[in-house]
Amino acid sequence: MTRATQLLSSSVCGLILMAALVGCAHTATTALDETRWTLAGWSISSQHAKDTGITAAFSNGKITGHSGVNTYGGTYAATTAGTFSVASLYMTEMAGPEPLMRAERAYMTLLEQSVSYKTRDGRLTLYDQGGNESLIFEPANK
Repeated sequence: MTRATQLLSSSVCGLILMAALVGCAHTATTALDETRWTLAGWSISSQHAKDTGITAAFSNGKITGHSGVNTYGGTYAATTAGTFSVASLYMTEMAGPEPLMRAERAYMTLLEQSVSYKTRDGRLTLYDQGGNESLIFEPANK
């Protein structure tokens, strides 16, 4: 095999590998795409989750929603194997009643700490690193 043939072969293999990785990355971010949820339960707040109005919507690798007082968004990754993560989260900076502000802080902390998920019986449950349920969502009304 000549040097030119080896170089061409390596380039083609590299392009094929890159295309495969891009395809995997897209799959990894779309496992929850086009779903909308309302918070129904959580692990660390004494406030009833349904009273907070917290929501999460997943679309095209992005998460958006209402966090109690503010709106938030960012990117997420969720695989069919059940791994989950959020990144680059942002939030508006409005103030509100202290109970909702506490709920918002608790929610954002639990969301950022979530590393896996399951959908079962029409619910979405996020889990922390220890495998504990942290956020439980029900489908949002359309």
